[in-house]
Amino acid sequence: MNGIKHGFFGRQGGTSEGIYDSLNLGIGSDDKPKAVMRNRRLVSDLIGTREVDHMLSCYQVHSDRAILATMPWGPDRPQADGMVTNLPGIALCILTADCVPVLFADRKASVIGACHAGWKGALAGICEATIAKMEETGANRKDIYAAVGPCIGQKSYEVGPEFRDEILSGAPWAGNLFHPGEGDRYHFNIETFVKNRLVKAGLAFVDVIGHDTCELEDMYFSNRRRNHFGEPDYGRQGSVIMLEG
Repeated sequence: MNGIKHGFFGRQGGTSEGIYDSLNLGIGSDDKPKAVMRNRRLVSDLIGTREVDHMLSCYQVHSDRAILATMPWGPDRPQADGMVTNLPGIALCILTADCVPVLFADRKASVIGACHAGWKGALAGICEATIAKMEETGANRKDIYAAVGPCIGQKSYEVGPEFRDEILSGAPWAGNLFHPGEGDRYHFNIETFVKNRLVKAGLAFVDVIGHDTCELEDMYFSNRRRNHFGEPDYGRQGSVIMLEG
């Protein structure tokens, strides 16, 4: 059986500078492309891919689309928010800066997956779509372990009533994940929202890292924090999983 390597990489240990300091893996950011590629090479070397282009990232669009990764796809990244593979040496890299990264593994079937679950994608069913794609590839959800990575914490995630209404229209069970804030504002627990969806999907085990990307400034990039500071852009951290050959 193939071994599995994975990691939730924060913002430390890279080569980027300024607001991207330092392990920015975001291909779509305005960071220097050479710095991003150096950072991606650092992570791909740690995970153990043969080439940096064997660490795949999608053009993430907050969708419910999960795809099967069978080979490196180069600079023309497919638009999707979930990836699945059963091929050793192909690393799946989800990019986030507050959204929820989820890594999946079925060791028995040697199938892995990863998804980017922002609130839109989570509500639309990206976690469930990734699980379904894993099962199409030979996995069994009763054997899938999932890990929910660092994301924005509830106290940092202030939303309005229209946001709450939209979530509850698609997930009526999520009312207790909104804590009242000032005025008509709420604080939403997206981490538990994603965890609950994974549990409802019938997986073998769901783990949660429990780190607030907005609060832990030295450890993680955060789009919400970028907005608070009025910065022009932000870096992206990577959550990576790979089957060893």
